[in-house]
Amino acid sequence: MNTIEKDNEYIAHTYARFPITLVRGKGAVAQDDKGKSYIDMGSGIGVTIFGYCDEEWIEAVTAQLNKIQHTSNLYYTEPGVELAQLLCEKSGMKKCFFGNSGAEANECCIKAARKYSFDKYQRNDRNVIISLKQSFHGRTLATLKATGQEAFHDIFGPFPDGFIYADANDFEGFEKLCDDKVCAVMMEIVQGEGGVIALDGDFVKKVCEFCNEHDILVIIDEVQTGNGRTGKMYAYQHYGVMPDLVSTAKGVAGGLPMGVCLFGEKTKDTFTLGSHGSTFGMNPVIAAGAVSIVKRIDDKFLSEVTKKGKYIKDRLSKCKNVKSVSGMGLMLGIETTKDAKQVAAECMNRGVLPLTAKNKIRLLPPLNIDNENLKQAMDVITAVIDE
Repeated sequence: MNTIEKDNEYIAHTYARFPITLVRGKGAVAQDDKGKSYIDMGSGIGVTIFGYCDEEWIEAVTAQLNKIQHTSNLYYTEPGVELAQLLCEKSGMKKCFFGNSGAEANECCIKAARKYSFDKYQRNDRNVIISLKQSFHGRTLATLKATGQEAFHDIFGPFPDGFIYADANDFEGFEKLCDDKVCAVMMEIVQGEGGVIALDGDFVKKVCEFCNEHDILVIIDEVQTGNGRTGKMYAYQHYGVMPDLVSTAKGVAGGLPMGVCLFGEKTKDTFTLGSHGSTFGMNPVIAAGAVSIVKRIDDKFLSEVTKKGKYIKDRLSKCKNVKSVSGMGLMLGIETTKDAKQVAAECMNRGVLPLTAKNKIRLLPPLNIDNENLKQAMDVITAVIDE
């Protein structure tokens, strides 16, 4: 059997894979087992933000592999501590907890919000978290329930209680939900799986001001938007707000599994000895890879992300079949007069790998994609859209 046949035989059928077997890559270009090359405009759904086989990342990971590959969290390790300092300095947050995925990071935020509220108010019923309709927060039972899309609530029940949903950009509707049982609100600044829709800045500011006045914690889900994806280190920095808890994952470790919960001033001491844990969290090899990524996301780099995003939007503005372009930086959704999946399939035939979200083509290229590859990819995408 070939790779695809073995996958069908031995791996649970949870993914509708494209008939492409990728075997190697460099920068923004991947190659399949038949030798065909593709410009990757999805970067593993926003994970390989410095492209395939980045040399500095490989060097950092390999060096740590030759020192110590794992130790339990009963002991200190240098890479995790260095990473935590970098993340706190770049985010304005105060402390970190390391896990292995975006869903775990969001679970950590949920637990932290409820523990903060219980510790302060000594009430078991002040535990409700408001999330936004069309959001996506993960695939564990709690994060599925936090996801504001009914399609995710049809099976796997019973789900944990304590989640209610507000319409995005409707502050009055949000305010009406805020009774004395609400402990937190959870938001994506750009709703990725919900269609790559950026929240209105005025809405975000009003929600944060209201929450600060009523001691309702603000959780910002930066799993996909974080680590430079939108042209800022974190998307909330576009709006000048400071959350109480932040989750991030995907691109933070450049292709290795890591999730991070960041704690603000209010919540920095919420977790105490034994109140949370993760066997593989803060793994030194993954942390070393993440350090090599995060330390290179500086203002100059972020300005280039913004320029590349503008270039893509300018190219798309000239397409007669483009109805709208949403998102920020290098996290963009394209609504066209054509079926998004058909557009994506034809782009793949021509050597470009985009993504889809709802009825849109979704672009999440490596943040350091070079101008030549970006132009070639956009030549294909715009041609397919307008044919």
